[in-house]
Amino acid sequence: MMMKWVGALSVLLSVPAGPIAAAEAARPAVELYRLDCGTIAVKNLGEFSDTYLYSGETKTLVASCYLIRNGEQLLLWDTGLDGDLAGTSKDSDGYVNSLKERIVPQLSRIGLKPDDIDFIGLSHYHFDHIGQAADFPEATLLIGKKDFDVAKVWKPAQARLAPWVSGRSKVRELTGDSDVFGDGKVTVLSLPGHTEGHQALLVRLASGPVLLSGDQYHFADQIKNRGVPAFNTDRAETLASMDRFDRIAENLHAKIIIQHDPADVAKLPIFPQAAR
Repeated sequence: MMMKWVGALSVLLSVPAGPIAAAEAARPAVELYRLDCGTIAVKNLGEFSDTYLYSGETKTLVASCYLIRNGEQLLLWDTGLDGDLAGTSKDSDGYVNSLKERIVPQLSRIGLKPDDIDFIGLSHYHFDHIGQAADFPEATLLIGKKDFDVAKVWKPAQARLAPWVSGRSKVRELTGDSDVFGDGKVTVLSLPGHTEGHQALLVRLASGPVLLSGDQYHFADQIKNRGVPAFNTDRAETLASMDRFDRIAENLHAKIIIQHDPADVAKLPIFPQAAR
């Protein structure tokens, strides 16, 4: 009896996993595109550290956003500066904001229309991350619940997120980490502190994981110096989220992309090429 069982087991183990392997191989790889969503010249970098670390300094940052393609499904992560700024610059509240081109015409160069976007994921509700969200009203909004609570009552965010605040468009209010497509390839990470419901994004490419920072950090120097912006909503939560972000990056050997740091954004291929 034992010999028959062993023999049967050996037969099972010897059967090639051809159909399964073929199905796995046929799954399309996740693609990550970086989009140009603006430039921000900061006149007073001092407000990016509540310990006066950057007092008297200036810095030019980028307002980047990203398209993630997972098979037939599409996620737009953050939506940059206001679209009406396209082709111009505006001096406002200590920042000079510039935008070359809206997101929609950029996407058209890879054959996509606004209605093709399934999800818009927002790291948080600040103006430089939600500026063009309303160009994609058919998309389901992925936003931290506490951030959406603020957006519903704070006029600058109300206007920019009108399709979802009004109830006309679908919202998924997140209270923790969320697997966007249900296959483990793209995960929204709950990292509060910069805002009440701040989020980052983990994208598992075939070439290795990528972490899109949201505003967990604004430039690489903050990782080493733990520069907590004076305008963050909670200092303790910010530091805890920095620790979690760093540990995730280390444990997964992930490539960090600090979304406002031009050097970090340049780690990804130039649009319309994609990282895979």
